Parts: sequence; C-alpha cells; structure tokens
Amino acid sequence: MLDPGFFRGKRVLMTGHTGFKGSWMCVLLEGMGAEVHGYALDPPTDPSLFDIGGIGDLVESETGDVRDFDRLEEYYADVGPDIVIHMAAQPIVREGYREPRYTYETNVMGTVNILECQRLHPTARSFLNVTTDKVYDNIETDKFYTESDPLDGYDPYSNSKSCSELVTHSYRRSFLSEGCAVSTARAGNVIGGGDFAKDRIVPDCVAAAIAGRPIELRNPNSVRPYQHVLEPLHAYLEIVQAQWADPSLADAYNVGPRAEDCVTTGQLADLFCECWGDGSGWVTNNDDGPHEANFLKLDSTRIREALGFEPRWHIREAVSRTVEWTKAWVSGGDTLAVMRDQIEAYEAI
Repeated sequence: MLDPGFFRGKRVLMTGHTGFKGSWMCVLLEGMGAEVHGYALDPPTDPSLFDIGGIGDLVESETGDVRDFDRLEEYYADVGPDIVIHMAAQPIVREGYREPRYTYETNVMGTVNILECQRLHPTARSFLNVTTDKVYDNIETDKFYTESDPLDGYDPYSNSKSCSELVTHSYRRSFLSEGCAVSTARAGNVIGGGDFAKDRIVPDCVAAAIAGRPIELRNPNSVRPYQHVLEPLHAYLEIVQAQWADPSLADAYNVGPRAEDCVTTGQLADLFCECWGDGSGWVTNNDDGPHEANFLKLDSTRIREALGFEPRWHIREAVSRTVEWTKAWVSGGDTLAVMRDQIEAYEAI
C-alpha cells in the first residue's frame, strides 16, 4: 500500500509536469512532501490546468524539450534525482496522425534521452516510464489485454508508445539492471478536472456544455477503460515505492478500472450530461477521420496481486468529480483547493 511518508524529502524528477496528468501529479507529490523538479515544454493547452492551479508555484519548474538531450542531461545531472517519473509525451492519437515525425521523436527519442541520462548519471533508485493502454496489438475483440500480450500500436501515437516500452526494456536489461529499478505503466483513458486537450471526450463535453450546444461524439459505441486521473497517479506512486524497496517488483503494469467501469463513449457522455445537470445531450458526428480503436480493455491483475492496488472511484464518481472541478473553474472558484479536497477524499477511502 502507498505510504505518503515515503516521498517526503525525496528528489523526484518528473518530465511532462506541465500537462494534465503531470499537473495533478505535482499537487499529489507536493502534498506528500516530495522535492519535485519538473522538466517540460510550456503547458500544451490554453487554458491549462498548470496555469489555472498555479502549479508552477508548488514545484521547481524547468522549461525544456525531452528531444534536446544536452539540455536534459545538464538538468538531470544538476538535480541528481532519487526517483524519475517520465510522463513527457505527445499524447493525442489524432495529433499523431497529423504530426507523426514529431510524435516519434518525442515519445521514442524522449524516452531514450531520459534513460540515457540515468545511464550516465545513475543517481535514481526508482524509474517509471508512463506509456498507455494503446501499446497492444489490438484485435478489437472482448479480450482483456495482459502485460504479456504483443505490443504493436496501430497509429503513430500508439506505436510510438509501443516503441517506448521496448526502449525501456532494452535499457533495463542492458544498462540499468543494477542500482535502479525500472518499470513501465500502461494506463487506460483518464478523465478529471482541468483536461483541455483537443480530441478528447471529456474536454469536448465541457466545451459543449459551456457553450450550450449538443456534445458531438465521433464513436459513441467505442469502449474504453475510463478512470479518474487520481487512479493511475496513485498506481504510479505505488510502483515507484514498491520497486524502491524490492527491485524484483520492477515490471510492466496495466493500470485500468474495474470491468464494470469500462463503458462506451456514449455512456460516458450520458453520465457527464446527468452530472452537469442542465439538460445537455449529445449527437453523433462521424467525421470520417483516421482509424481509432473501437474496443479496448485492460486486465490489471498483475498490479492488484503484486502491489495490492485497487481502483477506488467508479466511473460515475469519476465523472462527478470532473464536473465538480469544472464548475468551480467556470465560477472563478479555487481550483487548487478543489484538487486538494479531491485527493483527500480519494485517499480517505
């Protein structure tokens, strides 16, 4: 089980800290007393959770590109991290189709660069590379994917993350087998307050609700392992903590919700409209865009059995908490306080 006291005083280098998940992780780690050093580009959206929540005031924040090895190495050596959480990525499937070269450069060479930093400056004792549930060769049946299934993501984003997994496995075996435990985490689709990314279902729902127009869904029948952002973040920290104490626990881990919380996009939109509460609805708008998987579920038995991690919030609670944050933001409320309150509520279960 996660011991918040474990992180107190430890130097955590986190890439991608200005993104949606990274911003939530900054608040989480700062609350646990960690010394957080973030390395990332400027926030990827405008507005951004990083700016709205004043996250830059909570951590040491360095602006930099993971593709720039010389700058990343210099920062890595200066920090001398105890723990590394690599979250920097180009994370959007459709953006991967638009910018495949940039996607591979960031998601593959960015991973090579941060692992190379640890090889040259072996200060970290626990290293986690955050990838995605989309790394698998998805045959789109009712199969739940396990960590031993073949990796071969279909589109440039998914495939680049498959490559990132392979790079991590190679570095672990070739260079980092002694002194640093290295894992990867493959999380399902996350939702939560402060996600403003393009081509994601909940940000699309929020934008439509604020504008007073119907939500447009491209694939209302597609099934995804949706979960609140606090679920995978706590799982990541459990992995980091567990492999620090016992390096034999270093592995690849799926991080997904319970089977009953794998819902269709249409069902998720229904829950959002119900929680938003002003009569919002949705319509189908198939824009004949690039291929996106219609069915994806994860088997998270390994992390449950090895680390004892169990999801805490069902999908309805996850959507309700997302709406709670969003309405606080729309009304000019203290969104950082909402984040902290939600963390406290999650950890009290």
